Amino acid sequence: MVRERTVQLISAEVGEGAGDGGCKWGAAALRGQGLADRLRLLGRQVVEGPGVACDPVSARNRLDAVETFTEQLAAVVAQAMAAGRQPLVVGGDHSCAVGTWSGVAQALRPRGALGLVWVDAHLDAHTPQTSDSHAPHGMPLAALLGHGSPRLARVFGWAGKVAPHHAVVIGARSYEPAEAVLLDQLGVRVIYMHEVQARGFEACFDEARTLVRAATAGWGVSFDVDGLDPQDAPGTGTPVEAGIRLRDALAALAACQGDERFVAFELAEYNPLRDFGGRTAQAAIALVGAALAGGPAR
Repeated sequence: MVRERTVQLISAEVGEGAGDGGCKWGAAALRGQGLADRLRLLGRQVVEGPGVACDPVSARNRLDAVETFTEQLAAVVAQAMAAGRQPLVVGGDHSCAVGTWSGVAQALRPRGALGLVWVDAHLDAHTPQTSDSHAPHGMPLAALLGHGSPRLARVFGWAGKVAPHHAVVIGARSYEPAEAVLLDQLGVRVIYMHEVQARGFEACFDEARTLVRAATAGWGVSFDVDGLDPQDAPGTGTPVEAGIRLRDALAALAACQGDERFVAFELAEYNPLRDFGGRTAQAAIALVGAALAGGPAR
């Protein structure tokens, strides 16, 4: 059973991929707010494994810094998977997702494919050629699908960590045309926010879970805090109005716990420098608790 597996908490300390670097301190802030203890209260065993920090001083430029960080994070995540643990990666801007899911895909590769649910206000499907800002946190999904920077797309020497038909995006409402075109051409299922509002997040998440579990060895969730409505989570680098409500996200994520093929969870884009009063920290901790233990602390 998944509940018997030990969770390995991995800090992904990267803000260099974003315009606002405050997300780099997100993992430390959430650990300070008792993230690991909350999971323990919910009955999960947690080890606080080694974190990975992006080092811009040693890099030629921003992309080079993120690429090196990605390779290091991927190795740590793959090691956690090989040890039979369930990685919980806490960012960090969303560029951390390339390292997280490359590591998971590498560990799963002998058994089969990776399925991925991507909850986000943005599509994150830019490449260096399509991005005006050249911000790597706008590129991780494209890289995981095998497009963009060769170092990001080919971590461990192979591309296509996630096949298009094994990825589902939920909640997108702020994006550029080039991103939508790429995902449409590849055949990625994108559940835009207008559809979420019409059907409800729980129904959309259930559809996504069914799709990513089909013909895969394991699946996971990458949850960008900006997918939530700013009423519930203002402490993020790129908030977008009219998002997913926290109560709906918590109800849907509770379905992950107990699924033996649910192999990892990632939380990204929490920015403590914008979280006065700690409301977003509590929302973020609640999301992790719902996904990995099925509900709030008792």
